[in-house]
Amino acid sequence: MTDVTKEQVLETLKTVRGPDLEHNIVELGMVSDVFISDAKVYFSITVPAERAKELEPLRQAAERVIKEMPGVKGALVALTADKKVGSGGAPTARPAPQPHSHGHAHAPQQPARAAKIGVPGIGAIVAVASGKGGVGKSTTAVNLALGLVANGLKVGILDADIYGPSMPRLLKISGRPTQIEGRIINPMENYGLKVMSMGFLVDEETAMIWRGPMVQSALMQMLREVAWGELDILVVDMPPGTGDAQLTMAQQVPLAGAIIVSTPQDLALIDARKGLNMFRKVEVPVLGIIENMSYFIAPDTGARYDIFGHGGARSEAERIDVPFLGEVPLTIAIRETSDAGTPLVVSEPDGPVAKIYRDIAVKVWEQLSGAPQRAAPAIVFE
Repeated sequence: MTDVTKEQVLETLKTVRGPDLEHNIVELGMVSDVFISDAKVYFSITVPAERAKELEPLRQAAERVIKEMPGVKGALVALTADKKVGSGGAPTARPAPQPHSHGHAHAPQQPARAAKIGVPGIGAIVAVASGKGGVGKSTTAVNLALGLVANGLKVGILDADIYGPSMPRLLKISGRPTQIEGRIINPMENYGLKVMSMGFLVDEETAMIWRGPMVQSALMQMLREVAWGELDILVVDMPPGTGDAQLTMAQQVPLAGAIIVSTPQDLALIDARKGLNMFRKVEVPVLGIIENMSYFIAPDTGARYDIFGHGGARSEAERIDVPFLGEVPLTIAIRETSDAGTPLVVSEPDGPVAKIYRDIAVKVWEQLSGAPQRAAPAIVFE
């Protein structure tokens, strides 16, 4: 069976009429770059924002003709809104988190902001971000999420790094998600954590060469078309920096807050400030700063070395009046357990580093729920 080509996909899409009913969607320039991986076809159709709802049958028609092509295993087609200035509708209030039956305090209702629609069943959405790569943000996000689970909460994690998804490896999850009715898919799960990542949909070696609209579209689908169920908190592992994906999440998702991960170095702190400023500009509360790789603990002697300097993130947090959430050391165990897909919070739940992550989780949840909370005993997942 020969591989499907972009040219064949575009030729097939020429059978789909555009909104004017005279020209096809390819001629009208509505189709984004076509991306093909593992016989699955991904693309988006750009439509005017105010007509997005009525043009859903157009998306369905495009998805149907591609799925019917010989050699195609599946298709993921999204509508991308071409938002004209002043075309937005009335502000949409975020629904209040629903109380669950398992007896926790819940995140309070956030103030309504224009065009940010909540995800039913999810109490609070929190972004974990960094101004630059290489500061251990994804490892921090995973262990924070598992710390929240260990403290008795229902938690999911969304890997928003389209170009470099790391959750499948960090959580030792392989395989593809199953689809339920319509376009909704089930999240993957491990260690009591519900997970969604582009890494489950495309192969690890695949180079993602999407432009901004495709990234935005994929992020919104992974957030809104996944059966998350009832969650107290959804942790979003953001890509590093302050680009398209970060702005999409900050502007279109009702984030309850953001956490900035930085190392003690001045350079990393300069980049961390960029992340802080971005969230402030879009009115997302900054819940605090975590100083990662704060100090090094020698595995043979247990001696502590401040190889990157020390305390930079704490003093920066004080300077800009943002909570300081904690210092996470640089240890061999964090790297080894991350590479093995057995994060420290579950592999060494009684260890000192797991306690640091659980304590950070407590501080985060206290800010979201407004209620003091003590860390629960560690839960070990076999």
